Amino acid sequence: IPPVIGWAAVTGSVSLESLILFLIIFLWTPPHFWALALFKSEDYARAGIPMMPNVAGHASTRRQIFAYALVLAPVGVLPWLLGYTTAAYGAVSVLLGLGFVWYAWKVLGMSDADRAMKPAKTLFGYSLLYLFAIFAAYLVDSVVGRALVMGGA
Repeated sequence: IPPVIGWAAVTGSVSLESLILFLIIFLWTPPHFWALALFKSEDYARAGIPMMPNVAGHASTRRQIFAYALVLAPVGVLPWLLGYTTAAYGAVSVLLGLGFVWYAWKVLGMSDADRAMKPAKTLFGYSLLYLFAIFAAYLVDSVVGRALVMGGA
């Protein structure tokens, strides 16, 4: 909700653009935390915290991670597709989304016997980079775009 609240505070309204920013975070959150939950599932189980791998199983968690990644990737591109950003953001968001799907695919292919959990750890780390980079690209695109408009005026 922070992007929507911030947007409303600055503009006095809620727009589709702010809702897309919310949706990026909303769709990013489950695979991010489920990747963490996969490689920390024994710790969560010992603490009695019902995380998805301990409730629905590792295979179900891996499928859900991949499904969310397939939805997140195109949503991350929506600001460009709807004309809110430039092709530079579009290119960055496409690459970031493909990376997210690739790492989620690696998690999907993990076996239940994989105790090292390397794909889940890698996706967790990448998900942190993804969220930072997608919003940084949006910010840079917006700032550069405004500078170009101001410079051309």
